[in-house]
Amino acid sequence: MFTPVPTHVPVHALGPYAETHRSVIIAMKERGNLAVRRPLGAVLAAAVAHLQARGELPADLRLVPAPTRPRSARLRGGDHVTDLCRASGLPVVPALRHRRDVADQVGLDAASRRRNLAGRVELIARPAAPVLLVDDVVTTGSTLAASVETLVAAGGNVAGALVLAHA
Repeated sequence: MFTPVPTHVPVHALGPYAETHRSVIIAMKERGNLAVRRPLGAVLAAAVAHLQARGELPADLRLVPAPTRPRSARLRGGDHVTDLCRASGLPVVPALRHRRDVADQVGLDAASRRRNLAGRVELIARPAAPVLLVDDVVTTGSTLAASVETLVAAGGNVAGALVLAHA
């Protein structure tokens, strides 16, 4: 089951979470392979440029990394989504964070993920420009939906979401 992201927010995925996409994401996320961040940042920048050229994203946007649990970031040696965004060379605003009581999402179904994140994504910076929410993998859409909800509630203009892969 997929948690719908609000209809005004298009979600773009660079491919399925399979084969090469999966291997590269795992290398970056779970194995701390820093060598893949620069090429993935270039891919992210190229995808944004492509969507802007097609008129699907505004020119003046900022990347907002999807929030990562602090414990997960510590175990992985950093926040890989924020690092990926920075490697793109595009403007980045780390605007969101999880509250400390968010559980790990691995193994949770869509309904459990929604409950886990309900009211637990917090705004820590208010981006002035339109934003593109960025994450590594969209599984059920719960993280994207909760993030969009938080940004919009604070008056943010969410132009879209871009993920490396969809499950």
